[in-house]
Amino acid sequence: MLLLDENQEVLTLVTNSLKNDMNHSNMYAVGLALCTFANIASEEMSRDLANEIEKLLGSSNTYIRKKAALCALRVVKKVPDIADHFTNKAKNLLTDRNHGVLLTAITLVTEMCQIDNAILDEFRTAVPLLVRNLKSLVTTGYSPEHDVSGITDPFLQVKILRLLRLLGKGDEQASETMNDILAQVATNTDSSKNVGNSILYETVLTVLEIEADTGLRVMAINILGKFLSNKDNNIRYVALNTLNKVVSMDTNAVQRHRNIILDCLRDGDISIRRRALELSYALINEQNVRILIRELLAFLEVADDEFKLGLTTQICLAAERYAPNKRWHIDTVLRVLKLAGNFVREEILSAFIRLVAHTPELQAYTASKLYLALKSDISQESLTLAATWVLGEYSEVILSGGVVDDEQTVPITDKDLVDLILSILDSPYANYLVRQFVLAAVTKIAARTTTSVEQQDRIAEVLAKYTTSPELELQQRAVEFASLFSLGEIRFGVLEQMPPPELKATVMGVVSEKKPVGSTKGKEADLLGDEVPPTPGAKGNGQPAPTAQSNQDLLAEIFGSSTPSTTSTSPPPGAPKQKSTVDDILGLFGSSGPGPATTTSPPPPASAIPPSYPSTPATAFTPSQPTPTPSVALQSQQQRQAYTAYDKNSLKITLTPQTSPAKPGVVMILARFQVTGSNAATGLSFQAAVPKSQQLQMLPMSNPNINPGAVETQQMRVVAPVGSNVRLRLRIAYSIAGQAHQDQVDFAGFPPGLTGTPS
Repeated sequence: MLLLDENQEVLTLVTNSLKNDMNHSNMYAVGLALCTFANIASEEMSRDLANEIEKLLGSSNTYIRKKAALCALRVVKKVPDIADHFTNKAKNLLTDRNHGVLLTAITLVTEMCQIDNAILDEFRTAVPLLVRNLKSLVTTGYSPEHDVSGITDPFLQVKILRLLRLLGKGDEQASETMNDILAQVATNTDSSKNVGNSILYETVLTVLEIEADTGLRVMAINILGKFLSNKDNNIRYVALNTLNKVVSMDTNAVQRHRNIILDCLRDGDISIRRRALELSYALINEQNVRILIRELLAFLEVADDEFKLGLTTQICLAAERYAPNKRWHIDTVLRVLKLAGNFVREEILSAFIRLVAHTPELQAYTASKLYLALKSDISQESLTLAATWVLGEYSEVILSGGVVDDEQTVPITDKDLVDLILSILDSPYANYLVRQFVLAAVTKIAARTTTSVEQQDRIAEVLAKYTTSPELELQQRAVEFASLFSLGEIRFGVLEQMPPPELKATVMGVVSEKKPVGSTKGKEADLLGDEVPPTPGAKGNGQPAPTAQSNQDLLAEIFGSSTPSTTSTSPPPGAPKQKSTVDDILGLFGSSGPGPATTTSPPPPASAIPPSYPSTPATAFTPSQPTPTPSVALQSQQQRQAYTAYDKNSLKITLTPQTSPAKPGVVMILARFQVTGSNAATGLSFQAAVPKSQQLQMLPMSNPNINPGAVETQQMRVVAPVGSNVRLRLRIAYSIAGQAHQDQVDFAGFPPGLTGTPS
């Protein structure tokens, strides 16, 4: 046995010798042959000697039966397809009174049941027999031969419980048969010794796995709760690990042990703290969210760094999901930012910004709290980012209302605010991203009416200083921000407050409906198939929500360009119009030829923070609201031919181009939508993209629902190099007769020379 293994070719010569020894008259020779077989048998040898093993399972000698059962286990593992050969013999072994034989027989049956479901069903008839065996072990008095710490043969009890777990899973009748004995084992087993705890643990696993009644499940969870107060760390770890698996099965029963679970957060063993933390997350609900979040925040204060990232994420997600109101939600996130601002995920920070933007009632409160927090600690990155964004966006709120400190309102000046924001730049904690936020924030502060001329000049000096920064992004932002100061009224339009960004699902995929202020719920598929919740405006009139930034990036690749091309989505009908003209916006930085494409669709809400500071400064000054196309009187232009761009599923879309000799390169396009059948087209979403050398703006559609006989329209404006051809890629989504359709078409049917002739 020591020199051979199953891969040795010489085993083919050993098979016959083993067969002879298995038929030997001396039981020890038979035992030795069985031991050798159990250690070195190959698949071929197992097939050859399976009949011999089966015959020995019926031996009158308990020693041989026990060895044969272990050999049968080896055969079953090596050749699962002949497991059914041992079924009848294994059933007989379950009636054996010898504990050793019974132990090996149950091990064999357990393996066979795991391999073949047909065998599992066949052995379900043996449940009453197993219950009797277990009952005799539990009720038997002291037995010196099998006693371990006062418990009769705990190894056999554990094996029986494991087999019962397999047989009772998914079978109500078998589970009903074993309910009483499981309750008896759980009640009568001594838990003061480790041996008793092992039996109790197997009992708990069996109860939770089978179709047990509710009372028995509660008893099992209570046993685990009792394990939590055990001094042995291994037992406590096992209990926490098991409770983590069953908390979804019966949350209320686990909730009864909440205090002990929270005490485990203070345990010296890091493994127990980790398991207790995972279980605490699972226990949070609407009723206990305040208590558990308070405990988790207390733990966050003393937690190791390796816990903090997951802890801050789970606390903020639980607050978003179960917060009783927005005020409590904001307070919770603020506390997280103060305690572990260097361990907050970008998505959490993004969700916090959206929350503040959608809660105008609490913007002054939030700005006040962030001002005080930033004043006392600028070492937490996420706190600095959130405070910089909020104070930059809502500076007039805090300057006009003051800061609330200890229930007293303390007025602050614009100098105090600018001093605080600019002090971040000189901080050793200020990184590349923080400095970008600061420049954008002070630029916004300078555009507010509450900021004095003196501070505006000071901010202009700071921006001028960074126009020579070696960091390219900072330099570009500073140059562009500084150029705004020479544009008069346009600056105030560009730097006005951002509209509340679109509410989006978080990393956990949930948005709370329980908060009394500004919560939206519901999803619809956007043009590219992503699920995006509709904006409040879209909800009322059925207009699809603006596409997300990711959609614009995808559309940018439509014409094979690595640089984003112009993409445009219809803004919601009734959106307020920007006072300045498109030419003013395009001329902000002296752009006269093809350059970075600009869109007049509402700015997509960024998934990162903050929505108002895009990563590309060239788009940083796009107005937050749609800009109308120049007032071109369509009726005064010569009516041109209509070109069919789309005609499928009873929906027809035509495009009518109109140009003016006074403006070569500018093409006005009137899109007409009509249905040719008897059913209306509803929820029409119409998107367009042009090559990167061209620019596109779109006005709202007259009505996204097109009734039979009606014609709906939408106006577009394309600015293209003179002499170039206008090409469009269109994406259309709509529903007709309850069936949704989505199509993409390339359109290049306009006549050449539409954009004029190059001089």
